Amino acid sequence: MKSPLDQVFSFNQRALALRAERQQLIASNIANADTPNYKARDIDFRAAMAAAQGGSAGGAVLARTADRHLLPAGSSAAGTPLLYRSTVQASVDGNTVDMDVERAQFADNALRYEANLNFISGQIKTMLAAIQG
Repeated sequence: MKSPLDQVFSFNQRALALRAERQQLIASNIANADTPNYKARDIDFRAAMAAAQGGSAGGAVLARTADRHLLPAGSSAAGTPLLYRSTVQASVDGNTVDMDVERAQFADNALRYEANLNFISGQIKTMLAAIQG
């Protein structure tokens, strides 16, 4: 059973974990911008957050001895499905990374991550003020 304090922070904890994972995916896309036939990947944040809130795994889950063992094909460490980003203009070598899109997504995700951290910080400060009177 979760404590009330855990329940208060569980939503933001899941959101931060998904934002951090998405930031890694976008950074991977940027790092592979010159790799032939590399396909840009991303997650659907809204669907992943809805699944995390509802606790749906989306299918059968294999038993694992460590967190990163036996990841299902096409899924991330958090169990969210990895999607291919749609391309605006394909390159000659088959790479689908558009650096302008990736930079914009990276900055947007970083700002949202920072906003989530500020929100959590505000919640903690409010709780401390209530406790200290």
